[in-house]
Amino acid sequence: MVDIVIIAAPNIDNLISGGKLVKGSRTDFARSGIGIAVRTGLPKPDVSSADAVKRAVLAANSVAYSSGPSGFYLGDLFQKMGIADQIKGKVLQPPSGVQVGELVARGEADLGFQQISELLHVPGIDYLGPLPVGIQKITVFSAGLHTAAPTPGAAKALMKFLTSPEAAPIIRRTGMEPG
Repeated sequence: MVDIVIIAAPNIDNLISGGKLVKGSRTDFARSGIGIAVRTGLPKPDVSSADAVKRAVLAANSVAYSSGPSGFYLGDLFQKMGIADQIKGKVLQPPSGVQVGELVARGEADLGFQQISELLHVPGIDYLGPLPVGIQKITVFSAGLHTAAPTPGAAKALMKFLTSPEAAPIIRRTGMEPG
């Protein structure tokens, strides 16, 4: 059985609405932006502005982004930038569970976009930084208490810890910000 669910905040809200998680139990504890990476050894493109990101995407031979929430956002972003049709043939979206950083490290994509926390610790890639502020999308990660939690006290203690000052350095080490 499950005590808590940890996932993006909108999904927690859906599970609460569906009666799977306890109403009022949503606990936001981390915020994560989208980062950019290239395979180690490739030139590091300028990604300091929206226009620079657009140029880097157009210049790349191949681009990978996740099939999760950040990937949906990037698809919309590239559409708004007016480059979605131009890059359609060079975009790779791995199936759920396959990390973009691994594809970049193996040479299957030149440029990769995914949650910063998913890129920072992948060997064989160079993390270039986050998407610039004007085009960044922050995902809030939350925990929610399952309605049939076998140990709700322990679950609540964990959720409280996730928002504590003691958890903040751990959250930052993973590439996210507390909150």
